[in-house]
Amino acid sequence: MKQGIHPDNYRMVVFKDMSNDYAFMSKSAANTKETIVWEDGNEYPLIKVEVSHKSHPFYTGKAQFVDTAGRIDKFRQKYDKFKKK
Repeated sequence: MKQGIHPDNYRMVVFKDMSNDYAFMSKSAANTKETIVWEDGNEYPLIKVEVSHKSHPFYTGKAQFVDTAGRIDKFRQKYDKFKKK
């Protein structure tokens, strides 16, 4: 591997699938401002994801209804601050 191109701030992070409230812990260097108290009683950074292996049709073998209402509004709110006035 090349030296100096990989992040060195890996830490334990909780990923939460927002479509079914499934959560799992893994190492990550992704930045987040949210935290969650995990099963062991410690507080960890939280990263919210839309789809995980518990909700993706490829892994579940069935299509699940994912609440898509409001996604466009969420997108617009998130990127509205970059709109030039």
